[in-house]
Amino acid sequence: MNPIVSQGAQLGEFQGQPIRPRLVSIQDCSVYMGLSVHTIYTMVSQRRIPFVKVGRLVKFDLALLDTWIAKRTVMPIASHRP
Repeated sequence: MNPIVSQGAQLGEFQGQPIRPRLVSIQDCSVYMGLSVHTIYTMVSQRRIPFVKVGRLVKFDLALLDTWIAKRTVMPIASHRP
């Protein structure tokens, strides 16, 4: 498995800042999302999750995944207890 997301690896540095990959594999996506690879493949086939096709490869844009997660986050209802 590619440890890019799971272990925080970086591609190098540019002007002192770490360069992290923007597109990750389905295995890294499953680690990032905390879901199984099978679940990610199912979500891709049903077009329920944003993905990028690079030739025949399926990749995931971390920024799009973060936005997708934020849009689906359910916030708790404030309790009105005295």
